[in-house]
Amino acid sequence: MSEAITRDMMAQRFRSFLPVVVDLETGGFNAERDAILEIAAVTLTMDAEGNLMPDATYAYHVQPFTGANVEQSALDFTGIKLDDPLRQRVALSEAEALGEIFRPVRKAIKSYGCTRAVLVGHNAAFDHGFLNAAVNRCGIKRNPFHPFSSFDTASLSGLVYGQTVLARACRAAGIPFDNQEAHSARYDTERTAELFCAIVNRYKDLGGWALAQREQGLEDI
Repeated sequence: MSEAITRDMMAQRFRSFLPVVVDLETGGFNAERDAILEIAAVTLTMDAEGNLMPDATYAYHVQPFTGANVEQSALDFTGIKLDDPLRQRVALSEAEALGEIFRPVRKAIKSYGCTRAVLVGHNAAFDHGFLNAAVNRCGIKRNPFHPFSSFDTASLSGLVYGQTVLARACRAAGIPFDNQEAHSARYDTERTAELFCAIVNRYKDLGGWALAQREQGLEDI
């Protein structure tokens, strides 16, 4: 019964959208021209009490698409070394990386009875723009993410914690943050997922959405 309750609450919580946390490291700020260098996603789950929690992480190095621009300043900022032998062995093409990300996202959408994923990101418009540009380049017809709706943890953490920088927002939420690990897609996505869950759960604990919806969910089972 608890699995059925959890499935129902997750489907109701964001009006049948499943939040999936995404972060990309890129070769610049132009989604049409600049390369995606890393991509990571964290799927979320919910316990029987309605608490949102990180579930699984999927993270990949990405080969720049043919003709892509990569600014040296972006490499200096992220610390990514394109000529690193290990990176060259494991890096996927954009299409392969998106396939590896989208496959478990589609599975999670189905598992929770949702209709679509909604991207959660820190300054979400940036990641969403790059994701949509890559989907278009690769000719992907079944993008599981909503084409324009997203949840921005920079805005949400500004409201809740008075901080908009990811590291400062995490620390304000009691989430450890290592600046030496930052600016890798995996690390930033996992911390952003923790931050988003902390914000949603704090609202629930203050008497927000969860109580009324949870009672409705219990009645329907």
